[in-house]
Amino acid sequence: MRWQGQELGVPDAGALPGLEHLSGLVQSVTTPDFAGMTFHEVLAKTALNHVPGASAMPFDWTVNPYRGCSHACVYCFARGTHEYLELDSGRDFDSQIVVKVNVAEVLRRELARGSWKQDPVMLGTNTDPYQRAEGRYRLMPGIVSALTDTGTPFSILTKGTLLRRDLPMLAEAAASVRVSIATSIAVFDDELQKIIEPGTPSAQARFDTVRAATDAGFRVTVFLMPLLPHLTDSVASIDDALRRIKASGAVRVVFGALHLRPGAKQWFMRWLADEHPELVSSYLGLYPGVSSVAPKGYRTWLAKRVRPLLRAHRLDGHDEDDQTRSSMPGLASRDQTAATVITTSRGRASTSTASAPAMLF
Repeated sequence: MRWQGQELGVPDAGALPGLEHLSGLVQSVTTPDFAGMTFHEVLAKTALNHVPGASAMPFDWTVNPYRGCSHACVYCFARGTHEYLELDSGRDFDSQIVVKVNVAEVLRRELARGSWKQDPVMLGTNTDPYQRAEGRYRLMPGIVSALTDTGTPFSILTKGTLLRRDLPMLAEAAASVRVSIATSIAVFDDELQKIIEPGTPSAQARFDTVRAATDAGFRVTVFLMPLLPHLTDSVASIDDALRRIKASGAVRVVFGALHLRPGAKQWFMRWLADEHPELVSSYLGLYPGVSSVAPKGYRTWLAKRVRPLLRAHRLDGHDEDDQTRSSMPGLASRDQTAATVITTSRGRASTSTASAPAMLF
């Protein structure tokens, strides 16, 4: 176990580059239970993040208890955010995890302010709140409690099966506030999943989590994204994915093509050259130069491929281009003022008139 930064605000000569001045650093910890990983425990000054109005994200407020993510998804869009700490967007993002150990207490104080209007809050927008570190730090129960006690609706997006631990608490919360649950399952081939999402639970484990959440009374959305050109976008692959999604009890699907943002793009292309060199030229054609989004023509082609399969499997769904608020159930669009009725847990109807909020860390 390694300890450093015992005095808050005092530079630590032994810290990793970028962490010597990390505000609120308490200590950095390694443990055999998480081989190859380091947890940098910090005291956060704020918990609520306000998403800029210009963002395309379908929400205004986020809470992110962690920075960095042990899921180690090669394509993760959030990789570039680690560079703000002068850490790299590759191995450091996967193994150097910043933990806001006091996030629940800070959040509760912020939600108690008279200016707070109980706008929806999104969890899981940057890094996964139910990644492996959550098994050690147990930050989510305090966050859920703070949101519920203040009447604040919230949504959770995760690839983690640790969500199951908190399902009783989330079901209880849904009796008084709007709670939406979504899980991300993009890779259904076990061998591909092991090399492109090496730190994630298997697809089947995530389907078991969807079933558990469904049995707890939630109407679960599955994010079938990113769909990877030439790897997971065939009719057979998508049809198998939707069949398994339907069987898990999920009622809704959001799908979309791979994004390759700065930081993630370099890391992904290096992986592609190692694992699928025959596809490098195709990907350079789809994502030339600094382009991070698949071209409109490909996205249109993909939507025409997926939508008939959604209908065949009797699943509600849309692609990410069908903007944007509808991508998370229970979150209204920024300019939407009319009440939106959604079904939350246990089949209850809930009405919200909150004009909503959009991505950050």
